[in-house]
Amino acid sequence: MTSVFFCVLQYLDIGEDMNVPDDFTQNEMLTGMWWRHLVAGGVAGAVSRTCTAPLDRLKVYLQVHGTKSTGILTCLRHMVHEGGYWSLWRGNGINVLKIAPESAIKFMAYEQAKRVIRGSQARELSIYERFCAGSFAGGVSQTIIYPLEVMKTRLALRKTGQYKSIADAAKKIYLQEGPKSFYRGYVPNLLGIIPYAGIDLAVYETLKNTYLRKHASNESPSVLLLLACGTISSTTGQVCSYPLALVRTRLQAQVVTAQSAQPGGTITAQPYTMTSLIREIFRNEGFPGLYRGLTPNFMKVAPAVAISYATYERCRETLGVNMT
Repeated sequence: MTSVFFCVLQYLDIGEDMNVPDDFTQNEMLTGMWWRHLVAGGVAGAVSRTCTAPLDRLKVYLQVHGTKSTGILTCLRHMVHEGGYWSLWRGNGINVLKIAPESAIKFMAYEQAKRVIRGSQARELSIYERFCAGSFAGGVSQTIIYPLEVMKTRLALRKTGQYKSIADAAKKIYLQEGPKSFYRGYVPNLLGIIPYAGIDLAVYETLKNTYLRKHASNESPSVLLLLACGTISSTTGQVCSYPLALVRTRLQAQVVTAQSAQPGGTITAQPYTMTSLIREIFRNEGFPGLYRGLTPNFMKVAPAVAISYATYERCRETLGVNMT
């Protein structure tokens, strides 16, 4: 697989980092070009996420507080009225900060998984083997980075003046709710990796291979065609895994005060589990409730891809990354 294929998936950033990584060529590994790809992709992701942060916060807000009668404009007006226009970027700081460690952990886990699958044989992985390696890498990276995911959701939903900084938010959540609060929603998040990564990879490979079969074997697909394939595959993966993402976000947003050991300590109701929350959503909102917030999620795809692509190209030129 050429480095162009890797580049397309690497700079395709729509705020969800659960796709299966692409392979580096042997030459890229030996020359050290791989880290330039990662840096360029990280910068592109940071710029893309920052530019589309208002739509991402709108999606999170609708996932947690949305109802049948709640519209996009109503939510936007509420958020601006509550905290001003800059409040639309709440949670973006930690969303950008987690790109580097998440990408690095996923890359290392993916490379290790590929070595185990290949064994002593020097060969290309099949699509099924790539899916297994990618799912494993996604699970490892999400397990390690998950507290930052919870922090991102909490910061995006915070009220004006609730937290002074990221560190202050982490401290208050830990003291008031305990360490388990940083892994709320972990199970549906982990389960969501499998359909997202599998569908993303399958659709991308199907679209790409369909094009290659219909054209000369020595004709390489254009970057724009690969970009379109990546956009369609990532969007399809998100649609199929979206209910699990919504359940994850609602569980992350639960504020359950830890019971105090002192007399008169606060005792709260039991927090939702994944299954009890799904039943609650079905009972109150029906099946459409599992797709609350999907519209702003779709709205951010096109600008996120365009911004990420343009930024990656500029970074690639600056770092001297060869696309051949």
